[in-house]
Amino acid sequence: MSRRVVVTGLGVVTSLSCKVEDLWVRLCKGESGVRFIQRFDCSRFRSRFGGEVSDWSTEGYLPPKEAKRLDRFTQFAVVGAIDAVRDSGLDFSKEDPYRCGVIFGSGIGGLEELEEQHRRLLEKGPERVSAFTIPKLMANAASGQISIEFGLRGPNEAVVTACASASNAIGDAFRMIRRGEVDVVITGGSEAAVTPLGLSGFGAMRALSERNDDPTKASRPFDAGRDGFVLSEGAGVLVLEELEHAKRRGAKIHAELLGYGASADAGHITQPDREGVGAAKAMWNALQDSQVDPSEIGYINAHGTSTPLGDVAETAAIKRVFGDSARKVSISSTKSQLGHLLGASGGVELIVAILALRDGLIPPTINYETPDPECDLDYTPNQARERKLSVAMSNSFGFGGHNASLVVGHLRNGK
Repeated sequence: MSRRVVVTGLGVVTSLSCKVEDLWVRLCKGESGVRFIQRFDCSRFRSRFGGEVSDWSTEGYLPPKEAKRLDRFTQFAVVGAIDAVRDSGLDFSKEDPYRCGVIFGSGIGGLEELEEQHRRLLEKGPERVSAFTIPKLMANAASGQISIEFGLRGPNEAVVTACASASNAIGDAFRMIRRGEVDVVITGGSEAAVTPLGLSGFGAMRALSERNDDPTKASRPFDAGRDGFVLSEGAGVLVLEELEHAKRRGAKIHAELLGYGASADAGHITQPDREGVGAAKAMWNALQDSQVDPSEIGYINAHGTSTPLGDVAETAAIKRVFGDSARKVSISSTKSQLGHLLGASGGVELIVAILALRDGLIPPTINYETPDPECDLDYTPNQARERKLSVAMSNSFGFGGHNASLVVGHLRNGK
């Protein structure tokens, strides 16, 4: 059995906006959500900025007592899921709960809770460590809590593949619906690693940009002056649904998810293959799975982290897949404006690709000032551009050599 899968709900939590349509407008205007970090003192850190979700509140979504029992990354996930379900129009009380599931990703999980309870352990002793420590920090807390929120009793899984987590989760959900195991899946990813340990850990690797003079200019994918990524937080959540199920209830359909591909570099635990062989294989697999010719892809929302090696590797991968037509594809990196949401990035970026399809508008890669001879494709520099689109791709590549690619398009045949 091979069934068609559509996207019926979207929800986001980002440093730029926590509402889908507002986020889209701001992205297309070229605004940045990167700023100096306010939640803790980072004056001694190599990087003192990030994509921090400011003025965060779960009011209107979760009772205060319940929210307090959830780590920040789980709060992001649940709020994003509630917005996505509201957008979908689904009433789960009318659905078979065993035909509805959650497949959700996070690269790190409850890092804030881990740090807080370790501090308590050292300062106050083991008897003062919270009973909620493990339920809050475990990486599957988000998927579990989303299922509890909506009473979903179908498959419930957590995907942990670093920065490919959300895209792998979406791909797994897509396959599960297509095989006929379920009708609806809430999927995507969330992350809340803008913490002292997260910032210092990535900083010690020299993975982060150190442009402390102007944070909004720090994330500059594919630009010759890039010096690392910007650590960010948030969530990107989608409701995937079997096409006929969505049509029966008169659902609004944002797009059709056409294909998914994955691969591994099997080379280095943090560095990508400079030639982009593994990334290219994931992209090829997604194209073959969707039965889409490379010439049909009008837009790629790139992984584009703004690291010296990563952007070269992705450019090489795109050239491997698209050949001479690679320069005809519009490419942009949302991370230039939002920073890198790690395990949540693939969810937000697929949503951006869907909105680009809807409006025929390519969001820009901001801060692109100096071309890099090794990154010589069309990255939509600094200004959004109109382009009629039928099919788009979203790429995610993570530490560990994880590669994932998703292909999305308008509803085929209009039905």
